[in-house]
Amino acid sequence: MDRAKRRYRFPKGMRPSTLEERKMFYSREFDLNAVRKWLEHRQISKTAFAVIVGRHSDIYLPEYAEIKNKAVIIDDHKDLNDVLDYIFQYLPEGVYYDRNVYRELGACEKCGKSYKDCWDCDNFLGQELAFDVDPENVHCPYHGSIKDRMERGEGLSFCMLEFKKVRRLTYELFLQLEHEFRNLRIVFSGRGFHIHVLDRKAMKLTREERNELAKRYSRFAIDPWVTNGEMRLIRLPYSLNGLVSRICTPIEPEELLSFDPREKAIPSFLL
Repeated sequence: MDRAKRRYRFPKGMRPSTLEERKMFYSREFDLNAVRKWLEHRQISKTAFAVIVGRHSDIYLPEYAEIKNKAVIIDDHKDLNDVLDYIFQYLPEGVYYDRNVYRELGACEKCGKSYKDCWDCDNFLGQELAFDVDPENVHCPYHGSIKDRMERGEGLSFCMLEFKKVRRLTYELFLQLEHEFRNLRIVFSGRGFHIHVLDRKAMKLTREERNELAKRYSRFAIDPWVTNGEMRLIRLPYSLNGLVSRICTPIEPEELLSFDPREKAIPSFLL
């Protein structure tokens, strides 16, 4: 815990969660029915999930020290209850799902290729389009640029000034995307925001088309690796962001400009 506190700075009340707090959250508060409803646009049985044990918080079960920085892929599940069993096994810092859509999930397990080769595979049907807007991607007059913070070892630190900037940018990006897509969802990730585009035409976009979108919307401080498809994992709504102890929460567009992480999406162990 002390190492994480020294490494990152967050707005008041936000801090890494302990292993016991993670266990408490997934035992008492994690809403599988809400997750099922949110994922109703895709088949859960054909969706891969993943956990990251302790990459940024440095809080992890000792038996997983060698894999604490890696994404552990969960692709042998039958349903979300199986996924929850894995969560209890690892008590991870974060839980994610794979935006890729596969013809048969089991075929991926036998493939042996890198996920970067998925786009040329017959088993690959497309990828859910998403935009990731995080506070470290904006310049702060107090904390500098992302480069400055990385050099200080504080790449994921942020203050409320930075958060308010990305909150406004996310809202402006959403308004722009409404002119191009119809089915948009906004999710508070625990630190910033994700915009998921669930239009069928968006799922079928090529790598080249996604790269063009990433360039076109770069002024909104997005992570290009998410938009262009290079990073296929995205945080699972209703899971716990263990770095800041906030719940990854879907929100309505009209809530966005007043959303305050010091007052919202707080797990019960902090109340």
